[in-house]
Amino acid sequence: MNLQTATSQEVEDYLKSCTGIVLPTGSLEQHGPIGLIGTDSICVDTIAQSAASRSSMLVAPVLSYAPAQFNLGFAGTISLSAQTFAKIFTEITTSLMRSGFDRIYVLNGHGANLAPLKSAVHDLYLKYDDQSPMVKIRNWWDFSEVNTLRQELYGGWEGLHGTPSEVSITQQVMRTVAREDASPPEPLSPDDLREAAGDYHGPATRHKEAFADGRVGSYSELANPAHGLQLIEVATQALIQEFNAFVFE
Repeated sequence: MNLQTATSQEVEDYLKSCTGIVLPTGSLEQHGPIGLIGTDSICVDTIAQSAASRSSMLVAPVLSYAPAQFNLGFAGTISLSAQTFAKIFTEITTSLMRSGFDRIYVLNGHGANLAPLKSAVHDLYLKYDDQSPMVKIRNWWDFSEVNTLRQELYGGWEGLHGTPSEVSITQQVMRTVAREDASPPEPLSPDDLREAAGDYHGPATRHKEAFADGRVGSYSELANPAHGLQLIEVATQALIQEFNAFVFE
């Protein structure tokens, strides 16, 4: 069930048997030469809606506006400050708490969301203590089954940004963008991968100089819609299982 297309009475009825909700979080930022700007949001929304269609979970609208300052050198990127993002998340969460939700499952699709999300959850617990909703944050690509599939499909060419896995999902549910130059980017060393983990890329100008086509070690052209279907299926099953464990066990 979708929160935005449900009635208030339907939500009240839902809360009688389940007090958990999935809140997807994404971004609006460039994703390389063939990746869509809304890739992160499209991925988490697709997975969450797929899971909701097969279970009784309730899914909130995607929080798409997010911190992405390092990509502001690329046209179309929209970035919030980390503080603003954390405040918006906090106000969404406290609104849900007032309705009676006490389990907020955040399905995340953007690495730079993690630090402000964790900071906001820390402050929620500090302010409300046992009255606070419990919050679980999960990157969709970190489900063990999904990560195994990503490595099987792409190995080291998965990279960090504009990844073939996320592009595959958008190709499956939206469209495929082709280009004549399908050459791979410069591979990243293990040290580079560790340094850039969590979307920590420094100032926007420097980031664009280092990664001129927007990709960060990812060979996006390895993506295809069939892979996207596989990834959605595996992530859907993992989300249903983990959400139910979080809410009911």
